[in-house]
Amino acid sequence: MAKINGSDAMLKVLYDWGIDHIYGFPGGSFDSSMNAIYDFRDKMKFIEVRHEEAGSLAASAEYKLTGKLGVCFGSAGPGAAHLFNGLYDAKYDKTPMVAIVANVPTSRQDIDFFQAFDEDKWFLDASVWCASAKTADLIPVLTDEAIRQAYARKGPAVLIIPKDYGWQKIEDNFRVNKDAKPEANYPAPTKTSVDEAIKLINEAKNPVVYFGNGAKDASEELKEFSDKYKMPLLSSYLGKGVVEDAFPAYMGTIGRIGPKPANEVQSYADLVVWVGNNSPFSLLWFNKDTKVIQIDVDEAKFGKRHSVDVSMLADSKKSLRALIDAGEEKAETPLYKAALADRENWDAWHESFKDSDEMPVRPEPIFDVINKEADDDAIFAIDVGNVNVDHTRLLKMHDDQKWTTSGLHATMGYGAPAALTAATVYPDREVWNLAGDGGFAMMSQELLTMARYNMHILNVVFTNETLGYIQAEQEDESHQPLSGVIIPDNNWAKVAEGMNVKGVVVRTKKEFEDAVKEFKKMDGPMLIDIKYTHEMPYSTELNTLSDPAFVEKYQAEALKPFSYFAEKYGVEADAASGASEHEEESAEEVVETDTSSGASRH
Repeated sequence: MAKINGSDAMLKVLYDWGIDHIYGFPGGSFDSSMNAIYDFRDKMKFIEVRHEEAGSLAASAEYKLTGKLGVCFGSAGPGAAHLFNGLYDAKYDKTPMVAIVANVPTSRQDIDFFQAFDEDKWFLDASVWCASAKTADLIPVLTDEAIRQAYARKGPAVLIIPKDYGWQKIEDNFRVNKDAKPEANYPAPTKTSVDEAIKLINEAKNPVVYFGNGAKDASEELKEFSDKYKMPLLSSYLGKGVVEDAFPAYMGTIGRIGPKPANEVQSYADLVVWVGNNSPFSLLWFNKDTKVIQIDVDEAKFGKRHSVDVSMLADSKKSLRALIDAGEEKAETPLYKAALADRENWDAWHESFKDSDEMPVRPEPIFDVINKEADDDAIFAIDVGNVNVDHTRLLKMHDDQKWTTSGLHATMGYGAPAALTAATVYPDREVWNLAGDGGFAMMSQELLTMARYNMHILNVVFTNETLGYIQAEQEDESHQPLSGVIIPDNNWAKVAEGMNVKGVVVRTKKEFEDAVKEFKKMDGPMLIDIKYTHEMPYSTELNTLSDPAFVEKYQAEALKPFSYFAEKYGVEADAASGASEHEEESAEEVVETDTSSGASRH
């Protein structure tokens, strides 16, 4: 039987699974696998990133965008250590991926050798499956197992390969059986759970829907359910885009980064239809006595974030369809009318600034251009920071547009690597990397990768000279002097030009619009450095429109508190939640919720 190098056998397994590219950065301990990558140069594309963290974040982003796992690698020691952010991002966001990690030759292990570590101990916590090849013959077997475990456990799998095993000849007799992997087939809800849920829906005065990324395949059902039962739709941040932003009953995401209506409406709910959502910050929302119908395919999620009255261990799409078919259409409730009016007021307030000539430029003019110019199938790689606030409030997702970010791990620097992924797997689609200057600085070297492979990526850097998200926490939550958040201005266009990427500095809406149109006519990557407002986004945590200083700070004279709409439409204060028809939460009350965690409330 023919012989094959261990590392070639590894790549053969990846290729047979339909994986045609791999992200990484060479290292001496990975030479045997780099030789295999050369041998497979006509079958697999090697995306040579400039930092291993970029490779791991790119691999994590791949499943989020495509539903197919990505693969990255790192060499022994520092190359392996650089993978951790991407691995934890994948683990927290339940994203299948595979990381190949090199180790020093077996003859150099356990003797305090150069770059030698007990790597399996390192990666146990950062992965859902971790194994080190004990023989060269096991390399293809374990590669296949890593892929299967990543898919099955929905997270990162780590395979460690000693350098000498990668060179060793083994019999070429391993064949994958990927076609045996079944398609997901989650159950329908039981009739008992449907009947119990309909009873609660009929009794509720202020019902809402709270959905997450687990409802990503149920967009039409969510909208039909909302229309039939007159329930406002609220989501987690990762649920943005499941329902197009233009849908009138979609209030947006709850939480610090979300819009005002979503945060206000949730406090009035007496019933929540909780669909495919595991946001940890939902512990902070909805009164403890609010009734909950929870729909999920993971039994461990039930009751984790809130007490549950009806549990539906079932597919979100099938469950919503069953509930739609089982009940009678409801008339518009006062809460539903008030919620839609509140959103209209919020949207109109933002719209009033879209042609603002304030300097430095406000967010609304910039996102007005993005909303008008981005292709209907554009892909947005969203970094971490205040850009999440602007994205969720101002970017109007529609049609076949996709987006991705670092969700629960929330690692800054995610945008550029995710953009690399988008350009690799969707080479014919328009890719936008939206990042603050703080986050972009962390992975800015990946401009070199974009230039090297001539990727059509538009990098939009919002330069406001501060770590804005942290600044707002220090100002609004802990009320401390600004510490460590101010960063120097930088000409990112010049940086880009030095890395062979077209760079432009803009200060106005017109300049930004012209730059975007220039990008659309060119090949390859571009960077637009926007000299952006230093003002913080509207604080939905404080949301004290009764305070003249708050109104003046955010130019919020045209905004009305939800109590105005609640009174106008006769919303009943729910006895369970204790929501007031006339009072807005004070700044002190909001601050007391969580001043010590430092958590970014996505």
